[in-house]
Formats: sequence, C-alpha cells, structure tokens
Amino acid sequence: MKNVLNRFVLNGIKRTSHKSIRKRIYWLMNKREKQSSRVQKMEKKLVCCTGIDYFCSMRREIDVLGNVPVSSSLIASLYPDIKAKNNKVAVLERAGDIIRLKKGLFVAGSRADGANLSLGLIANHLYAPSYVSMHSALRYYGLIPEAVYVTQSMTVKHSRDFTTPVGAFTYQCVSAESFPVGVTQVHDGDAVFVIATPEKALCDLIAYSPRLNLRYRVEASHFLEEDLRFDMEAFSKFNPSVFEEYIRVGRKANSVETILKLLTHE
Repeated sequence: MKNVLNRFVLNGIKRTSHKSIRKRIYWLMNKREKQSSRVQKMEKKLVCCTGIDYFCSMRREIDVLGNVPVSSSLIASLYPDIKAKNNKVAVLERAGDIIRLKKGLFVAGSRADGANLSLGLIANHLYAPSYVSMHSALRYYGLIPEAVYVTQSMTVKHSRDFTTPVGAFTYQCVSAESFPVGVTQVHDGDAVFVIATPEKALCDLIAYSPRLNLRYRVEASHFLEEDLRFDMEAFSKFNPSVFEEYIRVGRKANSVETILKLLTHE
C-alpha cells in the first residue's frame, strides 16, 4: 500500500483517504483486466485470420486444377507442407472444396471463378475409356427436347452405374470394333471431353434400346418424330458414312440400315 501511495505522490496525486485510494486501485486493476481481455481477443482474431488465410491458400491450389477430376494423390501433392495425405483430402472435402466422385477420385467443388462442373468431362474420367452417347449426347446437341437426368456413356469395359453427389452416370458395354466409330471431342466452356457425333449417338441409342426393331422406313420415321421428337431438319443433314461404318461393325445393323434409308430417301 505504501508503494502505491508513493506512486500517487510521484504522479502529482495528493494523498487522500484510504477509501479513495482503494477505488483508484480497483479502477487500475479493472483497466488492466480490460486491456488484457482486448489483447486476448486480438490474438484470437489473428489466429482465426491466419487459419482463413491458410484455407484460402488451399482453395487457390485446388482452383488451379479447374474442373478436371483428379486422384487423391495428385491433390495431396499440392500441399507438401502437410505430411499425411488423408488429412489434406479430408480437410478439403469437409470444407466442400472437393467432391468425392468415387474412391480415390475427386473434383473441385464450387470454384472461385464461378465455372460450372462439366458432366461430360466427369463421365470420361469416372470410368475410362468411355464417351458420352445416346440420349445424353443427343440432348447436348439440342436434337431432342426432353431433359436427361442420367449421363449415358459407352465403354469397352463391363457395363456399370455410378451415383455421385453431382449426378448419376451409366455406362453401356460396346464392342471394341464399334467403339471408335463416330467419336469426337467437344469444348464445353473450359472443359474438353469425348462424345459421340450425333450420328453415332443415334446408332448407339438404336442398338441398345431393348425391343426396338426398325424394319421399315415408316417405323424409323415414327421412332424419330414421335418417340424422340427428333429435330428432323438436323437429321436431314446427317453424315451417311457414320451409319454405313456402324452397320459393318455394330449391333442391330438392320435397324440402323433402315434409319440410313430414311436419311438417303432410298
């Protein structure tokens, strides 16, 4: 207490009653506690901001990948400062920065640049080798009006289905001989993926539609115009050579040949 009184004297404060001194001491103590509390809050904000900066940095690394599906090992290689591979992937997945498509395969979530995911590109990577075809390809080209909620693809592997957070994917096995016929690449925004040409997509749809048998041109016309509500003007501009090549190596050659006759007015 004596030291406190001497301090007050040195600071030009007159000696007063002990009651006044106690009030002054309590005021100083409260002031120090408030200052300490403010410092702690600032430290917490600093830690929080540091964490946010760290995760923002992780997010920037993911954005570099664009919308291409990648393996967990590739994602882990982007963060050499974090030793455990599973920890890196788990943190990003919990934050919604990456989406698990299947075991070991991920794609970036909502991107900072606002780019959308490409289902065609995902389909190519989810089960390869494959290409988008049938209703999915026809809808992509704007040849049929109905929305398609499952991305359909053809593959030389066993037929298989996948359900992912971004959508459903189905794969139909085709022969190795017919696989490369009428296949092309398209640019969809900043994505590039493999897809059937309109002619090949129609051939695949005919070949792998159960109980579909087109024996006459009138049946082929009904299938296109009534069942599919096909863009017949676009159909009239189709390339006959794709149908001719498919007839040699693909399934349901007779039905495809009927479509070819309708196209060429034979």
